Amino acid sequence: MRAIVSVSNKEGIVPFVQQLVELGVEVISTGGTKKVLQENGVNVISISEVTGFPEILDGRVKTLHPNIHGGLLARRADENHQQQLNEHNITPIDIVVVNLYPFKETIAKEGTTFEDAIENIDIGGPTMLRASAKNHESVTVVVDPTDYETVLGELKEIGSVNKETRQRLAAKVFRHTAAYDAMISNYLTESVNETFPESFTVTYEKKQDLRYGENPHQKAAFYEAPLRADNSIASATQLHGKELSYNNINDAEAALQIIKDFTEPAVVAVKHMNPCGVGVGVTTYEAFVRAYEADPVSIFGGIVAFNTEVDEETAQRLHEIFLEIIIAPSFTEEAEQILTKKKNIRLLTLPIETETAIETRFTSVRGGLLVQDEDTYTLEDATISIPTKRQPTDAEWQDLKLAWQVVKHVKSNAIVLAKDKRTVGIGAGQMNRVGAANIALHQAGKLAEGSALGSDAFFPMDDTVEAAAKAGVTAIIQPGGSIRDEDSIKKADEYGIAMVLTGVRHFKH
Repeated sequence: MRAIVSVSNKEGIVPFVQQLVELGVEVISTGGTKKVLQENGVNVISISEVTGFPEILDGRVKTLHPNIHGGLLARRADENHQQQLNEHNITPIDIVVVNLYPFKETIAKEGTTFEDAIENIDIGGPTMLRASAKNHESVTVVVDPTDYETVLGELKEIGSVNKETRQRLAAKVFRHTAAYDAMISNYLTESVNETFPESFTVTYEKKQDLRYGENPHQKAAFYEAPLRADNSIASATQLHGKELSYNNINDAEAALQIIKDFTEPAVVAVKHMNPCGVGVGVTTYEAFVRAYEADPVSIFGGIVAFNTEVDEETAQRLHEIFLEIIIAPSFTEEAEQILTKKKNIRLLTLPIETETAIETRFTSVRGGLLVQDEDTYTLEDATISIPTKRQPTDAEWQDLKLAWQVVKHVKSNAIVLAKDKRTVGIGAGQMNRVGAANIALHQAGKLAEGSALGSDAFFPMDDTVEAAAKAGVTAIIQPGGSIRDEDSIKKADEYGIAMVLTGVRHFKH
């Protein structure tokens, strides 16, 4: 039995190959792998002895040879194949242990040059893997060190690796090479500023199996992008609490997307991927109190995100409420001691960065995938116009800005009321805009008086302005762009409302 071993990840490779040799397997090896094995007293054959040709071009060519690929691809039960092997003095290769140049690790390093990235594109490795996996009827191919034990166990027990294991390992190989190629293609595509290429391949790595999906009868898992993004739920550190669920992760992501839009101390409470309360303040505690008071009912069983460290005073208030998750850049020692008294609450830490690279967002549809840039448009990017007779006051401007920051993250149709540095009413996910407004106004009650209203899209008619005015709203911010804008402007003037047009909508489906 003959094996070829050439690995970038050398975890566990020495004891694995030692045991292969003890089982009578003849081992061929290359470059750095051969050096490591020989330094540890493992007797291996150099690849050059098999090919009759030296490694050339700084190692770019060493395994691309008929003596290797003939040994990998020959069908053992095909007499013609066997005859050709004999004619050319090629020995079959039964086991292939290969993993690839560290392309992912290379491009993840700060300061990596394009030339460095290109040199870490493996050619011979994927070729051997694909050849071996194609011929898994006869060849055992191992790309993952976690499979060493399984292969050794079967070799020791039955003298070979069973067919089901070979097939499973072959499937893993093609997943591995597909992911590897996807990272390379995406890197090169980005390097030439190609936005939406003719084919689109993405790859993710499993972070964890989930107990179930959106509902208990649905299966689910959580996958993470191969290049770590520090400002993401996937890279968060969990300090305490039970395992995250499918819905936890979705809600936590929604909270993170909102909180990273704020520079001043802010707190966001989220329920079912919609904010139920947002508050800002001079201190963390002040911001939390405002977020809590925005909707003390809906916050129950929700998720709360901070963009500042959670201190002892704030933790005392948090401890009084049933919450699923608390997200923050950090917790003081005292705060952590208070909050961890509850067994199940999840405490997550991660950097809350206000400026991050624009990510591509994916939405699956049956048989397809929708791809778009994430919505990073802010009020600072907008072309502001004020068509009403009255201009907003300074206090109204503060409320308008908060309403605009929040409404972008509320499911459409969306209306948000803000007053005194907190939301006071949120209407989400309605089939018509006035319906969303009525929900927000009802929630706000008397607090609607003197509040500012933000809308994620234009008013198709003046009924929303009418409803807001009757509830006491004094300022409105909306995109504009309806053929009936003038009706809404006249209605605002009729009630003395200041209206700001931004020229951009924020639909969120």
